[in-house]
Amino acid sequence: MTKIILKKGRDESLRRFHPWVFSGAVAQIVGQPSEGDVVGVFAHDGSFLAYGHYQIGSIAVRVLSFSGEDVLGPDFWVNMIGRALKVRMATGLANGLETNCFRLVHGEGDGLPGLIIDWYDGVCVLQAHSVGMFRSKGAICEALKSVFGERLKAVYDKSSGTAPFKAGLDLVDGYLYKAEGFSDDEQVVLENGNKFFVNWTEGQKTGFFLDQRENRALVGRYSAGRNVLNLFCYTGGFSVYALRGGALRVDSVDSSRKAVDMVGRNMDLNGYGSELHEDICADAIDFLRGVPEDKYDLMIVDPPAFAKHRGALSNALRAYQRLNAAAISKVAPGGLVFTFSCSQVVDKEAFALAVFSAAAQTGRSVRILDRLNQPADHSVNIYHPEGEYLKGLLLYVE
Repeated sequence: MTKIILKKGRDESLRRFHPWVFSGAVAQIVGQPSEGDVVGVFAHDGSFLAYGHYQIGSIAVRVLSFSGEDVLGPDFWVNMIGRALKVRMATGLANGLETNCFRLVHGEGDGLPGLIIDWYDGVCVLQAHSVGMFRSKGAICEALKSVFGERLKAVYDKSSGTAPFKAGLDLVDGYLYKAEGFSDDEQVVLENGNKFFVNWTEGQKTGFFLDQRENRALVGRYSAGRNVLNLFCYTGGFSVYALRGGALRVDSVDSSRKAVDMVGRNMDLNGYGSELHEDICADAIDFLRGVPEDKYDLMIVDPPAFAKHRGALSNALRAYQRLNAAAISKVAPGGLVFTFSCSQVVDKEAFALAVFSAAAQTGRSVRILDRLNQPADHSVNIYHPEGEYLKGLLLYVE
């Protein structure tokens, strides 16, 4: 096994269990690793620190284990996925009664950097964000079969848009496993008793934004008697919850025709007709400009990530400010705005400052009623605070 030897004094973060080794900390590579190989990481004095996946870039190693366990054997994947499932069972998510879809593996939060697995009532959708995880997907699939047994209907690899493009990697999405008789690319799942179509082959991410489950439920609790506007609605998760919570009417806006069509299907699935809901295919910001003041007294503002790297941070913060100023200026007096950022490089303080600046720009009186986060199945490793990516604010606007 290749040895990665660190510079003197550059082992502190690993001794605090941070799961990344940056390339600038590397003093010597003993061996000739290919990207994605498992390597050992050692301090300058030769003491063992960790095993992990080697990669080319600013992050040189993503740590899989801080102990001497066999990370190359099949038991490693079974043990790690089993541990992740145990966490979901502890939160009640894995009982399958009111909710049968959840994130099973959340990268560093579950000790598996570079790996995402979402569970949709027996279908596991896998996304590898590193070469090491992409090369390990066969072993991961076998581990899923071992952990879930007959409960597992299929494993679908959707890594073509997430794994780093490298020569020799076959970045084509497809099934790694199908149980006998399984032939669907879509199925209905339950989330807090609400029904949703999920299409993992054509939908964004793994097919559904599972990270907003608790925030959708919160929208439902605030929606009674209100007229709701759901911007960047995707397949209408917030909209379904709002109507179930007693909203008078909901309008859902997204620029994707496919997403808007799925909103309509999800409304029909839950028994909500056109008298309660309209789905609108339009640019959310353009639509918001034309909204009459006071028409909506609850707005959801949940845009895609405006910044995927630090170089885009300044532009992203300006975009968040413009978007939130438009929403705050248009919501009715006594109205609520649920506003979010899923950009990992935008931290909670920077996002709150952008929303503060937006509120000040409108001149309206605004209170923060709640600070919103990602749910328990999108767990954050306490030694890896970078894993906390979803942040939101619930605003009351006079």
